[in-house]
Amino acid sequence: MNVKIIEIPKITEPRGNLSIIEKDIIPFEINRVYYLYDVPSGSERGGHSHKNLLEFLIALSGSFDVVLNDGKESKTITLNKPYEGLLINPGIWRELNNFSSGSVCLVIASEVYEEEDYIRDFEEFVNFSNCK
Repeated sequence: MNVKIIEIPKITEPRGNLSIIEKDIIPFEINRVYYLYDVPSGSERGGHSHKNLLEFLIALSGSFDVVLNDGKESKTITLNKPYEGLLINPGIWRELNNFSSGSVCLVIASEVYEEEDYIRDFEEFVNFSNCK
């Protein structure tokens, strides 16, 4: 599956930790940054795939699960460390769920928002992924 956990450099000292994201950490040019927070208990986010966009997800606070599917297999990755991010390449269906109280999901994206890049129907996604 075309996803990867990437460790973000962490500087630890008695006053607290500092993590730095620079252009050599993420393998794409950053064109959009947004974050999810105050997600109600039991809610899900995501539920789509992208044709071209790459995303890098980080649990800045708390934890959540990322359910991934490439059209052939499915796996779940729990994000719960602010010094690790999940790189999701195009053609991967993603659903985010099981948000802990107070969790914050930072999303760094390779492209600005374009609705045409989204596949929001799972059956359409499976057909699209099988045609590649």
